[in-house]
Amino acid sequence: MIVVLPDSKTLHNGSMYSSSVTTGDFELFIARDLVGYIDAHYRTIPERQSRGLVGHSMGGYGATRIGMKHSDVFGSLYIMSPCCLSPRQAGSLSPEIAKSLEAVKAPADSASLPFFARANLASAAAWSPNPKNPPLYLDLPTKDGAPQPDVYAKWAANAPLAFIDQYVGSLRGYRGISIDVGDQDSLRADTVKLHEILDEYRITNSFEVYSGTHTSKVAERFQNHVLPFFSQELCFQPSCR
Repeated sequence: MIVVLPDSKTLHNGSMYSSSVTTGDFELFIARDLVGYIDAHYRTIPERQSRGLVGHSMGGYGATRIGMKHSDVFGSLYIMSPCCLSPRQAGSLSPEIAKSLEAVKAPADSASLPFFARANLASAAAWSPNPKNPPLYLDLPTKDGAPQPDVYAKWAANAPLAFIDQYVGSLRGYRGISIDVGDQDSLRADTVKLHEILDEYRITNSFEVYSGTHTSKVAERFQNHVLPFFSQELCFQPSCR
């Protein structure tokens, strides 16, 4: 097995594994460019059944998003504690975070933001980029403290639970799908919804709520659950079906 860990960070720390005109097309970087590079430089089996995709948190969002849209590239998915699955409602951003984002006057200022504020800035760069709006070249979900419905609509369009119904056929083609989340993780409810939708469509998936927080057992889960999952689900012979 070849394990590939790409650097998917941007100026605002997170790419959201999305296609942004200002910070980069990280969706196709993973699904096309990276896969092509690895196949060209390593002894791979260049078939979808021999490739898996896994991610945690923002990476879990990426595995969900890219997995739905690029099932022709990957054959198995492992989704760990995925963030950002549900559409955000206008006004859901706290006034404190909204104020801190609107106070950013230069790209370098984002590095000093608290985690959740910076995560929202990364989301804006990914889902509501604006090449005509310097210096950050993005549209925030608030302006002068007021929600911007058009920006929230763009964010909602990038929520996997909003577009999963369009990719049911693609998801049915996976050899294996596994999902997990900690019982003390604030992302548990949305992760359960993802599992339940797959079940409703009778798309085979394994799901586990384990004892832990969002970050307490990432290494243990990867070693003892993710790698054995791919050892079982990936095809290690050419022309596998």
